[in-house]
Amino acid sequence: MKLNFKYIVAACALACLSSCDNKFETFEVIDTVAPADFDVSTVRSEALPGQIQLTWDAPEGDFAYMQIRYYDPLQKKDMYKLVSKGTTEMLIENTRARFGAYTFYMQTFNAAHQGGQVKEVNATSGPAEMTYTEKGRTKVNLVASQLSTNAQEPTEGPIANLLDGKSNTFFHTRWSSPQVPLPHYIQINFNEEHENFAVYYQNRTDNTWTTSGRPTVVELQISTDAQNWETVEALSGLPTAHSTTYTTDFIMSGKKYKHFRFLVTGTSGSTSYFNIAEFMFYDVSVEIYDPETVPLD
Repeated sequence: MKLNFKYIVAACALACLSSCDNKFETFEVIDTVAPADFDVSTVRSEALPGQIQLTWDAPEGDFAYMQIRYYDPLQKKDMYKLVSKGTTEMLIENTRARFGAYTFYMQTFNAAHQGGQVKEVNATSGPAEMTYTEKGRTKVNLVASQLSTNAQEPTEGPIANLLDGKSNTFFHTRWSSPQVPLPHYIQINFNEEHENFAVYYQNRTDNTWTTSGRPTVVELQISTDAQNWETVEALSGLPTAHSTTYTTDFIMSGKKYKHFRFLVTGTSGSTSYFNIAEFMFYDVSVEIYDPETVPLD
């Protein structure tokens, strides 16, 4: 019995060795040649609004990938980006001109993650764009004596009708002879200064048989002296169906003024006149957010 037990143990040992041989694996030896250094002289930068565009020539040397590192003063931390060898550009987003030059550290690596020399390049951002949000609008109460025009039709449609709150009345510029060529305007002479604004008007409601004579192209103009006029907004593609209303988005003039014109330069049907039923002017409160000046934490 003792002899047989020894043979059994020896046989088991040989079987185990044979089994282990089948589990040996071959490992690939990774090339550890140092990566070629990046030629930072080929880097070009473009300052975009709230962004930095980096571009460079395709590298000639051999490396696996490149790391681009920079400090983000907005997030107050280091940022890391990896690009392949074939990459020749990168857009750095959410940057600010207020922080001056950003320093970018560019380093190549081989497949074994061994790094080459770190190269530096500086670039600046364009100013991040401001945002404008309407917070509310207030109708300006006007009286007929504040309105004027260069082409009142003498037989109908007095300009005072624009303020009477009745959609079945209308203002009409001159259609009778002698006609006055376009542009025709509605002018408002304010008693106080205004700045951000919006306008509303309604097309004539009673002449349902036609779509002619509606304003289709309009310039919104401002002036401080009623002599020199500046166009701050141009409107086109305006509605021509009877009774339709139109309200502008808020308009930022960038300056204060006391005189305003709704200057019609084109009409539906190419008429030499226009007509509308109602007109309103609004002051608009606008909240401005400037990423370049807002206080930082």
